Amino acid sequence: MTSPTRTSGRRLASALALGALALGATACSEEVPDRDQAPASSESKATDTTSESPSTEPSETPTDEGDTADDTVTVPVYFTGDTPQGPRLYREFRAVPSDNPLMEAAVLLTAGDTLDPDYRTEWPGAGFASIEVSDGLIVAELKDDGFTSRPDGMSKRDATLAVQQLVYTLQGVQQERVPVQVLLGGQPTSLFGLDTTEPFTAADALDVAALVNVTTPEQGSTVAGDTLEASGVASSFEANVPWEISIGDEVVLDGFATAEGWMDKLYPWETSIDVSSLEPGAYRFTARTDDPADGEGGGPTEDTKEFTLE
Repeated sequence: MTSPTRTSGRRLASALALGALALGATACSEEVPDRDQAPASSESKATDTTSESPSTEPSETPTDEGDTADDTVTVPVYFTGDTPQGPRLYREFRAVPSDNPLMEAAVLLTAGDTLDPDYRTEWPGAGFASIEVSDGLIVAELKDDGFTSRPDGMSKRDATLAVQQLVYTLQGVQQERVPVQVLLGGQPTSLFGLDTTEPFTAADALDVAALVNVTTPEQGSTVAGDTLEASGVASSFEANVPWEISIGDEVVLDGFATAEGWMDKLYPWETSIDVSSLEPGAYRFTARTDDPADGEGGGPTEDTKEFTLE
C-alpha cells in the first residue's frame, strides 16, 4: 500500500521476522532468525532476514555475502527496550569477526554495546568462557558464578527476558532453533536464579519481542538521494505500520507501510519514502504499531532511528 501522500509501501520479497517459537523449555520451533534481512551498510552488510521462519517468515541468520574482504559476518544481536507491555526484545544487525560469531555476538550482548541509545542489555558485566555447538545444542559456558544468582532489583520476569535475549541472539547467529545449554565448570548451574538443568528454547516472539522493530534506516546512518528505504518487522492491527519523519517535535513527513500479515507473529514490512522535499540535516524516523484503541491498554509500541539526510 502507499501512504496518502509521500510513501509507497512494498511487500518484502524475502521474509524477515521473529519466529513463532515454543515458550520456555518447550520443543524448538522450526522457525529460525535470518541474517539475510540485515541492511547493507558499513555496520551491517547483509540483507535483512531475521528469524521468523526459514521461508514464510523473517529470519536472523548472519550472511557472509559481501563480507569476505574484511573477514566479518553480519549477525542479529538482541537487546531490550521499553514498550507498553514492559521490557521487550529489539534486534540490531551487527558486523562481527567471522572466526567465532557466536562469542562475538555474546560479547556485544553482555557489554550492552548498542547502536540505538534506547536499547540496553539485561546482562551488564556478565561474560562467557566459551560458546560452541555440540550434539545439537548451543553450549554457553559461563566465565564465573557472578550471574548464577539474580542481581538486586531483577525480577523473575526480567531474568526470563535476559535468558531469551541470549537464546534469540545465539539462535539467530547459528541460524537454527537449537536449544541453548548454559553451564558453569561443565555442569548445569543457576542462571539469574533460574535452573539450567534443561536447555533453554526460544519463547514465542509475541510474548518477548517488541511488536515493531526498525531494521532500516539504521541508527546513525547517512541517507543520500531522494528516497529513504525503511523496513522492519511488526505485528500491528490489520498489518498497518504508521511511520513519521521528524525534527525535534515537528513531524515533517508521515505515512504508513503494510506488513505481510499480523496477529500470529511478527511480519516484515517495507516502504520507500520520497524525501526530496526535505533539507539536508538530522532527522528521526519512527515506526509504530497501529492503535485503534486510542491509547487504551498502554498505547502503541514504537521504534525510532536517528539518521542524517545528505
